[in-house]
Amino acid sequence: MSLSSLSPSTEKQYKNLTLHSSISAFSINNQMEKYSTFVCLLLLLLLLLFQQASPSPNNDQAAYIVYFGEHRGDKAWHEIEATHHSYLTSVKDTEEEARSSLIYSYKHSINGFAAVLSSEEASKLSEMDSVVRVIRSEKYSTQTTRSWEFSGVEEDKPRLNDLVSRAKFGKDVVIGMLDSGVWPKSKSFSDKGMGPIPKSWRGICQTGPAFQSAHCNRKIIGARYYLKGYENYFGRLNETEDYRSPCDKDGHGSHTASTAGGRRVFNVSAFGGVARGTASGGAPGARLAIYKVCWAIPKQMKILGNVCFDTDVLAAMDDAIADGVDVLSLSIGKADPYNYTDDGIAIGALHAVKKDIVVSCSAGNYGPTPSALSNFAPWIITVGASTVDREFYSPVILGNGFKIRGLSVAPSMLKRKKMYPLVYAGDIMKPHVPKNQSGVCVAGSLSHEKARGKIVLCYRAEGISRYAGSLEVKRSGGAGMILGNVPAVGRKLHADPHFVPATAVSYEDANIILKYIKSRTNPTATIVPPITIYGSRPAPAMANFSSRGPNPIDPHILKPDITAPGVDILAAWSGEDSPTKLPKSLDPRVVHYNLYSGTSMSCPHVAAAAALLRAIHPTWSQAAIRSALMTTATTTNKYGRPITDDASDHSAPATPFSYGSGHFRPSKAADPGLVYDANYTDYLVHLCALKMAHSIDPSFTCPARARAHDLNYPSVAVPRLRGGGGGGVRVVRTVRNVGGSKSAYFFRASAPAGVSVRASPSVLYFSRMGQRKRFTITISGKAEIGGVDGSGYSFGWFAWTDGIHFVRSPIAISSA
Repeated sequence: MSLSSLSPSTEKQYKNLTLHSSISAFSINNQMEKYSTFVCLLLLLLLLLFQQASPSPNNDQAAYIVYFGEHRGDKAWHEIEATHHSYLTSVKDTEEEARSSLIYSYKHSINGFAAVLSSEEASKLSEMDSVVRVIRSEKYSTQTTRSWEFSGVEEDKPRLNDLVSRAKFGKDVVIGMLDSGVWPKSKSFSDKGMGPIPKSWRGICQTGPAFQSAHCNRKIIGARYYLKGYENYFGRLNETEDYRSPCDKDGHGSHTASTAGGRRVFNVSAFGGVARGTASGGAPGARLAIYKVCWAIPKQMKILGNVCFDTDVLAAMDDAIADGVDVLSLSIGKADPYNYTDDGIAIGALHAVKKDIVVSCSAGNYGPTPSALSNFAPWIITVGASTVDREFYSPVILGNGFKIRGLSVAPSMLKRKKMYPLVYAGDIMKPHVPKNQSGVCVAGSLSHEKARGKIVLCYRAEGISRYAGSLEVKRSGGAGMILGNVPAVGRKLHADPHFVPATAVSYEDANIILKYIKSRTNPTATIVPPITIYGSRPAPAMANFSSRGPNPIDPHILKPDITAPGVDILAAWSGEDSPTKLPKSLDPRVVHYNLYSGTSMSCPHVAAAAALLRAIHPTWSQAAIRSALMTTATTTNKYGRPITDDASDHSAPATPFSYGSGHFRPSKAADPGLVYDANYTDYLVHLCALKMAHSIDPSFTCPARARAHDLNYPSVAVPRLRGGGGGGVRVVRTVRNVGGSKSAYFFRASAPAGVSVRASPSVLYFSRMGQRKRFTITISGKAEIGGVDGSGYSFGWFAWTDGIHFVRSPIAISSA
């Protein structure tokens, strides 16, 4: 399709489209938070004023979650709903008003309901007996062929004793995916050769447009959708924008589901041949339960992406617990931190872990800003994103023979060995273009006559999509595009499926190309078609977008917990969404598998690893599985050097505030030696130390003394440690032996700068499997505690080793 022949309405859409720089579908929403907050709020206000289906801000109506704690199992469903209804009738004027205001009645593990209330009604309910908390509803944004092999899980050529084979491919473990649904036609969700559905499964198959009962099979064993919270906010779903069913029109849900538990699909590639290999989930034999909670933002909002409401998410988590899932994967989160008592995902996850369900969540795509984490509760595995050792190399060759590194997955239609005229966008701009956009190829900026048949050098700009430039070059008849970074992005490059032959280059290299253009009368260049290469750079490295610590609410818990592959992950895609996530009028391309980046992609990697561990060790608790993953993670790259941070131009070493315990190694986690266990009661005691326990479970009696840093966690964080030898802080931990009947583990440590670290006892002797040993670590500050990353924190580690196992835990200390 030629953009120059677009209809007037589509041309207007192209010019007015909010094209934010995207890392994932959900990071578009993240950028919305940063760049368009005022505009969005204004548009939303106007929208709500004119939609009768949605309450008006003028009458002070909003959705709230009224939380009672947990069900005790003594009431039937209809009795639970009647009880919830009685609370509503006590604050509403009529019976009908009470009934119509109810959005959800949470009936399984989570005791509560969601309803439309005024602030006065919410206040009255919060003062009633048995009501633990009234929470105003908030929005969440939704945050392969090489990643599993790179992580030490042999997907292509399984061996007899490798992790996947030992776990029987995750057979009969159920992974619950809370996302934008699933594209059931993908080969990744075939059930060919799979056995009967586990008898423990209690879920249902909810049908609707594009999703029939036949789409549930022995792979997708359950599917539900939740949109009452969405429709309360936006009005009735526009079914031309999304399916009122579990079917995925967005692509993100299919991508995450296939990464976690998709079947092996051979000879898969993206965009004409890059990333070719076997697409597979980490647990290809696991069963998938789909809970669609994320929906397209209405087009009239003029914002791309999906949105998920905590009223819907909490309903899905409540059902998933009752359905019988073993693992929950949520690649969604918020930009702003909330107390655990006001966070729907945190509350739902706590109920899940009480049933020993492992909960894996994305850390967020708000890096490298400090403390911009999502999902940092200690009962959640919080996952950062890192790179794999694969790049899509597409260099620029200048007319003087100079070759410049570039990355791309854009199919090339340039003639081989032909050099094309090369121009700088700033030199061929139309007269009306503002000076501050010179060199940025925004919509309608380039002269057709001067761009036609040429390769155009464009620069990126903050808040403008990387695809905007290639759309404009195509519209102007250009032969290709070189996209140069801005200084803030530096050397970090994105391989994108542009609309013309194109490649991305660093800011420094873009300036070299510009200097070449300015120094020649007839500059020329060509772009080499992309090829897939391995080992061209150290990996893993931390993605610059991955959210960082310290923990914004609970500084005694080090977050994130772990990192996993989250950059350029190839996985299943929806046939209804373009590979760039731009509207079909702009990008009509259809792909079955797509490359995507974000902590949304790393989260299902860890969910899959948890499923494999649950298959091998069915009696391990959710905390033991998290501990095994964390204490066996690595902090070095494939060359044995420290993991670096892509947020640094000079590839400085990353810290535990970006990678947590390190990059996951699922095969190592199957035999960790020792594990740190914790249960629901332990988490409540931790909440007692934070003065939050009564707001989660009012029936729980807090102990006389509860210390935040004594939760039996596989990492240690001590904020505000006093220096000068003031006695220090004593941290108590307990480990359980899962590595051998008789063993002795010796203490080792690398203390943070300005800190001493000692353990008592310093040797742990075990005489049987399952035996527990308690120890105390004393952390003392010296005269001055150093900080290495500008956060005021200093980092180190301690470990227990028997000569075979190395059970490592990170330490983060601050004196501020």
